[in-house]
Amino acid sequence: MVLKGKKVMLRSHRLSDAPTYVKWFNDPEVHKFIFVREMNLKEERKWIRNVKKDKFKHNFAIETKEGILIGSVGIDILSKRDSRGSFGIIIGEKEYWSKGYGTETTRLVLDYGFKKLKLNRIELGVFEYNKRAIQVYKKMGLKLEGKLRDHITWKGKFYSTLMMAILKREWENK
Repeated sequence: MVLKGKKVMLRSHRLSDAPTYVKWFNDPEVHKFIFVREMNLKEERKWIRNVKKDKFKHNFAIETKEGILIGSVGIDILSKRDSRGSFGIIIGEKEYWSKGYGTETTRLVLDYGFKKLKLNRIELGVFEYNKRAIQVYKKMGLKLEGKLRDHITWKGKFYSTLMMAILKREWENK
C-alpha cells in the first residue's frame, strides 16, 4: 500500500530501511521525541518483519517525492470493537524538520485511519516539550484530553506526556 501527498510518499517498510531507523533512534536529538528505546540493527529488522505481519499495525516509511527516506509513521489499532487507534510519527532526518513533511504525513495517515480503517477515534501521546508536534496536532484538530504528569525522564529531569485525540466526526467537519 502506498499513500501519496504533494511532498511525501508513504510506503511499506523494507528491511533495507533498518540501518537508517537505527541511526535515528540512537541520535539523542531525535530519540528525545519518541517512546522507542535505543535500538540495534537486529532488533529493528525483527520489528520490520513483525510489523508487516501484524494486521493491527498500519505503519509506513515516509519518503520525499525524490525518494529520500525521512521518517516513519503509523496507526496501531487498539480496539477493533471500539474503532480506536493510536497514532505515532517520527521525522528522523533533522534537515526535514519544520518544513511541512510531518504535517502532510499526519494529514494523510489520519485520513487513512478514518476512511480506510473505519476508526472512530485516533489518539496519541506527545511529550510536553515537543512543541512542533503539538502545534501540528492542534492544527489537525486533535484535542488535549489529559496529562500524564512526570511520565518520562530525559537527561535526569521528569516531563509530562500530553494525551490528545480526534474523533471521526471532528475530522469530517474540519
